[in-house]
Amino acid sequence: MPSLETKNVVKKFGGLVATNDLSFSVDNGEILGIIGPNGAGKTTIINLIAGTLPVTSGKIIFSGEDVTNFAAHERNQKGISRTFQTVRPLDDLTAIENIMIGALFGQKMGLKDAREVAKEICKLIGFNNFDRSIDQLTVLELKKIELGRALASDPDLLFLDELMAGLNMEETYELIDVIRKLQKRDLAICVVEHIMKVVKELTSRVIVLDQGQIIAKGPYEEVSQQKNVIAAYLGEDE
Repeated sequence: MPSLETKNVVKKFGGLVATNDLSFSVDNGEILGIIGPNGAGKTTIINLIAGTLPVTSGKIIFSGEDVTNFAAHERNQKGISRTFQTVRPLDDLTAIENIMIGALFGQKMGLKDAREVAKEICKLIGFNNFDRSIDQLTVLELKKIELGRALASDPDLLFLDELMAGLNMEETYELIDVIRKLQKRDLAICVVEHIMKVVKELTSRVIVLDQGQIIAKGPYEEVSQQKNVIAAYLGEDE
């Protein structure tokens, strides 16, 4: 059984069709890449699956259960989690307290247990000195806070929305190593990314979106050679 399956998902904003007839699946332990030009509908897909946007039509099946009409917090507590493109930590909390939010909310834990969970996540993602304030953190550390908070809800399905944006290559590869560790925990991971080196390094297969539709899917090395993908997104030099 796939961790996630979308069936003919459509999202319209008035007369604009943001996603059209999207059907794809993600298995436990798989890293799926979702790529495409700006405005292709990548973040919209995350919002639809995470529950922050309602679908116009179609179904979203998670762990065999139809969650199409579930609220965002219900989906999170069932095991769907995500990061956001713009990192917005709670400035009046420390680093570890920001991560604790995920356990408090997603797992309904008390403060003591949530802090222990957050400490374990800090070890997993390589985050040290976690009692620092937010204004003391580097960009990479802020990205790790975003990832840690998503992990603290104990997800089975994790969406990473351009997590590597703004990082140098050394920092990017550090996060790639972290995500590989997460894959070993049998997580289903969807990576939305513009950095093709990340997509090549991490994913077992990709889906390519253009104007809200899937125009190609398969291993990156195969998909990247397709003429329609090159024309829509990658460019002639890719």
